[in-house]
Amino acid sequence: MAKSKVTISGRTAVISGAGSGMGRSLAQRLSAHGSPVAISDINEQALKETEASLTGPVLSRVLDVSDPQAQTSFAKEVRDWTPTIIGSVFNNAGVVLAAKILDGDPADEEWLWNIDFRGVVNGTRAFLPMLVEQGEGVIVNTSSVFGLAAVPNQSAYSAAKFAVRGFTDALRYEIRDTGVRAVNVFPGGVNTNIVQNARFKEGSELGITREQMVKDFAAVSLTQPDKAAEIIHRGVEAGKARILVGPDAYAWDLLTRLTPTYYLDVTSKFQGLVETAMRLPNRLRGRKVTDSSA
Repeated sequence: MAKSKVTISGRTAVISGAGSGMGRSLAQRLSAHGSPVAISDINEQALKETEASLTGPVLSRVLDVSDPQAQTSFAKEVRDWTPTIIGSVFNNAGVVLAAKILDGDPADEEWLWNIDFRGVVNGTRAFLPMLVEQGEGVIVNTSSVFGLAAVPNQSAYSAAKFAVRGFTDALRYEIRDTGVRAVNVFPGGVNTNIVQNARFKEGSELGITREQMVKDFAAVSLTQPDKAAEIIHRGVEAGKARILVGPDAYAWDLLTRLTPTYYLDVTSKFQGLVETAMRLPNRLRGRKVTDSSA
């Protein structure tokens, strides 16, 4: 099916998880492109900081996306407030949990699922009737590169992000004759504070500390939030149904297509080759070797 362009600039944008990271950058970018923005986050102080950085009309509300009634109430408030039609709804709020399946806490897993998956469902159900009634608009749901590939110690997060992917794909076909679009976003490593705020199973067999996890995430975060917002904005307006954010997202997408079962084995072997290359004699490499672990 051929893609057709979509206009969201200048139309109201609804963004959850707007207190920081990609949500804040999306709000800033769309506001700069003439869109009134309705922003929400559970962190009141962070939300105020985002609001203060915006240049145009803004409606700001502290919101727990896992609460369906709160989402519905916010949607009604947005409908009464919006100075234009609603062009886009970004179900962006998300959290991370690091734990092994064997010793994971079901309460922590439920916490993550309520935000990362049910928050997306709640936001979609709250705003979709308005978009269908006006006959246009885009629902943009944030999955993850871990919605393309599952990794150890992230079973709950990967499961929720795979669920977002499946939910959004199903939604796309259900609403295909309404004029409303559904878009899946798959960010790779984006330099946000999501890992700093993660729940971490202390004393488990993870084999890594919280501090090391934060450090490792920062090292592989190849994309800044403002660049991610640009990619998403351009992708939505280009009519894309799936948007990959960052070079690592493209790499994981390709890898899971080529080897849908053993992609982690492939990445482990590739990492081993890279480490071996880094230890080649100077005379073969033609330059000084620096041991980054020193």
